[in-house]
Amino acid sequence: MEIHISPELCTLFPAFKVGVIRYQNIQVGDSPQMVKGRLQLFQESIFFDLEEKNVTDLEGIKEWRQIFKACGKDLNRYRHSAEALYRRVKKQDYLKPVNSSTDINNFFSLQYQIPIGIYDADQLIGTLEIRKGSEGEEYIGLNGRVNSLQNLLLSADEKGPFGSPFVDSERTCITEKTKNAVQIVYLRPSMSSDEASRMVESLMNMFIQVHGGDGNFEIIGC
Repeated sequence: MEIHISPELCTLFPAFKVGVIRYQNIQVGDSPQMVKGRLQLFQESIFFDLEEKNVTDLEGIKEWRQIFKACGKDLNRYRHSAEALYRRVKKQDYLKPVNSSTDINNFFSLQYQIPIGIYDADQLIGTLEIRKGSEGEEYIGLNGRVNSLQNLLLSADEKGPFGSPFVDSERTCITEKTKNAVQIVYLRPSMSSDEASRMVESLMNMFIQVHGGDGNFEIIGC
């Protein structure tokens, strides 16, 4: 499964890059207590750190807000998923365990202040492209609503858009039946390739520790 970044995005963000992890033969279920405990403790730590800060002052949050703005989105209406998580934590609306895949995604998204998406690879068809959404494009998201994708950064396969650092689609969501997955780590453009590789490999290793199976990763940039 090939993945590439559109020329339009590379013109807007010459340093744009993503980490892509491919998993095979995984088992998704309830998170082990270790993951649940780390996620809860980390949220409590973030809450205290944010008592005298605004979420938008954080460097990772700020950098991804700039990407959304450059794509043409209203930042008051469209917040990337990492910012949305941080805003919940600041209100002490802590994230509850969902499943092992979602919980690890949320943990690393909070840790690195970046959006992360994970998708059922068996629901994807052909080459994947990361690009800006066009007029009229939309999908039903995990938020239960029809989401307009115009001028929103998204991932698409041959059937159309399936994911975004705003909200992912229902079509390719991970369930307990998922055996093969693709994880897209929406890296900060300012992050060096070496730093990105270390971070993405760390995420992959923790995911495999919890879910079993095998994995491989690559950093794809402009």
